[in-house]
Amino acid sequence: MLRQPEQLMIRDVPEEERPRERMSKEGPTALSNAELIAILLRTGTSSESVIQLAHQVLAQAKGLKGLADFTLNELIQMRGIGPAKAIQLLAGIEIGRRVSRALPAERALIRSPEDVADYVMDEMRYLTQEHFLCLFLNTKNRVIDKQCIFVGSLNSSVVHPREVFREAIRRSSAGVICIHNHPSGDPAPSAEDIQVTERLYKVGRIIGIELLDHIIIGDTRFYSMKEKGIIPV
Repeated sequence: MLRQPEQLMIRDVPEEERPRERMSKEGPTALSNAELIAILLRTGTSSESVIQLAHQVLAQAKGLKGLADFTLNELIQMRGIGPAKAIQLLAGIEIGRRVSRALPAERALIRSPEDVADYVMDEMRYLTQEHFLCLFLNTKNRVIDKQCIFVGSLNSSVVHPREVFREAIRRSSAGVICIHNHPSGDPAPSAEDIQVTERLYKVGRIIGIELLDHIIIGDTRFYSMKEKGIIPV
């Protein structure tokens, strides 16, 4: 039986260079991107340390932003990255995404359509399917919560007001901003987009929870139904 080559572990790195020890002594902000990735990877290969492997991963991804866009299969294609390491990396990336989405929701102040676009642009501009999101606001126009209500082509039969306003009532929202993306990159509304907006506005008026805006996200561009007069001022 052939013996498998021994993997280089974090413990094989000189103690003063070990990411875990440095994090314990100096805190996570003291670590480089490669060191943080090395902690997720845990082991190197038979020919390189885990730190070297982490640098290699970052170089192939062209930085953290590129790494965040990699799929499981793309990660596995990297030398030294098997399914287990790829899954560990994706789990770390997804935790980071979820934290970044959760924290701003507690403090974001929405004063204009530009604020909404800035809040979701990086998250939504690259999506390959339409996502229908709602921002739930309090009386001071601060975001209480954000939720994806629907994924798929937008039409009035699937984006039902009851789904939107049920969630708004659960959060004691004073107002709602609806957002969806156009994967084409062109944020111009379709007739169906306008129909859905008018229906949501009417139901909101009846319930007493105002539809403050419906914003369509394109590639670095957005369209505000409020600014264009489709939602009455």
